[in-house]
Amino acid sequence: MKIAQVTPLYEAVPPKLYGGTERVVAHLTDALMDLGHDVTLFASADAQTKARLVPVRDQAIRLDPASLKSDLAAHLSMLGEVLDRVDEFDVIHFHTDMIHFPLFRPYADKTVTTLHGRLDMKDLPGVYARWNEFGLISISDDQRKPLQFANWTATVHHGMPGEQYLFSPKSEGYLAFLGRISPEKRPDRAIEIATRLGKRLKMAAKVDAADKRYWEETIRPLIEGNPLIEFIGEIGDHQKSAFLGGADALLFPIDWPEPFGLVMIEAMACGTPVVAFRCGSTPEIIEDGATGFLVDTLEQAVAAAGRAHLLDRETVRARFDLRFSATAMARRYLDVYGDLLARRPFAEAASNDAMKPLRPLGEDRSFAALA
Repeated sequence: MKIAQVTPLYEAVPPKLYGGTERVVAHLTDALMDLGHDVTLFASADAQTKARLVPVRDQAIRLDPASLKSDLAAHLSMLGEVLDRVDEFDVIHFHTDMIHFPLFRPYADKTVTTLHGRLDMKDLPGVYARWNEFGLISISDDQRKPLQFANWTATVHHGMPGEQYLFSPKSEGYLAFLGRISPEKRPDRAIEIATRLGKRLKMAAKVDAADKRYWEETIRPLIEGNPLIEFIGEIGDHQKSAFLGGADALLFPIDWPEPFGLVMIEAMACGTPVVAFRCGSTPEIIEDGATGFLVDTLEQAVAAAGRAHLLDRETVRARFDLRFSATAMARRYLDVYGDLLARRPFAEAASNDAMKPLRPLGEDRSFAALA
């Protein structure tokens, strides 16, 4: 099958430091190539991929040192490049929210759009009602709640390449927080949990410009002078195995409708259980008592973090391999692509032939079978 992957341009593919969507696109693209498909990636020139790369910007936007830059212009240029090549692909998979809708309306029947962000924002309902011919993929069932009327075609949970993360059979006795320093991620809760337990907490986190005030006024004072807390800052993929694998548990104390939360499955890949507040996607990702604990209060979180080291780390890793590998994700998307081709009135014979090796006789790739 000939597949185009169209990514946001804010981070490299995969990101050099913090970044979610572009990381998922990188792993999906490589997994589709490994499964024998012809994939073209539209991304910035610093992408690292097994696919055919169409570079549409010299580098990703966030780490570009240019003081003046236009993210809208960059993305419109990329969409123009995709539009010029639209006939080359069986499926065009967009990860760019809704920006492509007006341009690609005549080709909606050959597109798939994965929505990676929160959807409880003003103005979004009007967009998804107006351009309702585009098939949408959610990254969790919970993500759909604000837009239940939208044209949802599937939920596909994220996946990561298992070989990228080293399994740690034994932790080093600390707790971990990995993500952004922002109010909805609740790093203050993580600090309080560790402090109440008297356990070390290592925090590897990005501070966005929009969150600098929150960092300076709320979080930094909680860290300074607290001997239990070690603030590391942003880390890259090559540092995550050691960081997450050494922890008794990853703390995921969110206070917002998290659409997915990649860090949860990254921890699971290392064998590290997750203590997560029951919010957003977490009940879909964490199997309570097996891969971590779901909690509703700070008191429950403290108790769960104190006993997380008792969970079997091999089981945690095994559940990651079964449910959240990059290959599992790619196979679920191939089912989506196949359904799209089957619904197209005049699907090319070559495309139908390309689908034949995707599902060997007797193989069940439904989510229920994988879970």
